[in-house]
Amino acid sequence: MELKNIAALVSRTGRHMQRYNFHGQRQVVGCIPYRFRVRLGASMVDEEDIEVLVISAQRKGKGMMFPKGGWENDESIEEAAARETVEEAGVVGDVEHKLGKWSFKSKSRESCYEGHMFPLLVTEQLESWPEKHIRQRKWVIAKTPIHIIQIS
Repeated sequence: MELKNIAALVSRTGRHMQRYNFHGQRQVVGCIPYRFRVRLGASMVDEEDIEVLVISAQRKGKGMMFPKGGWENDESIEEAAARETVEEAGVVGDVEHKLGKWSFKSKSRESCYEGHMFPLLVTEQLESWPEKHIRQRKWVIAKTPIHIIQIS
């Protein structure tokens, strides 16, 4: 099934298919969706022309973030990153090289996670996606500090 066709479906839930590393940390993957703003007459890409897509956290007041979620046993790391981006942000694109790996502690639980992030060049923005009614999305200039981004 083509990834954008799952947009009408619900997000995957549950932990029974989740991957864990050898330290017992749940593995999560995500993307930094980006696009180039087109300016008439511009011959070069300026840092102002690169936009990233941020989404609201599920819980109100918890700020903005990039889409990420669990990496499941039945998918590659790139497939998981693309799926999470469709489910949470409603965009499809080309997953590029892995940016890196880090460990982090959950703000709401005592558990630690292993995270992997990828840039995703957006090729399509969907009108309907699984988490449309619980998340907002906003394109911002890439150099905008994440702590000053507000959803209106």
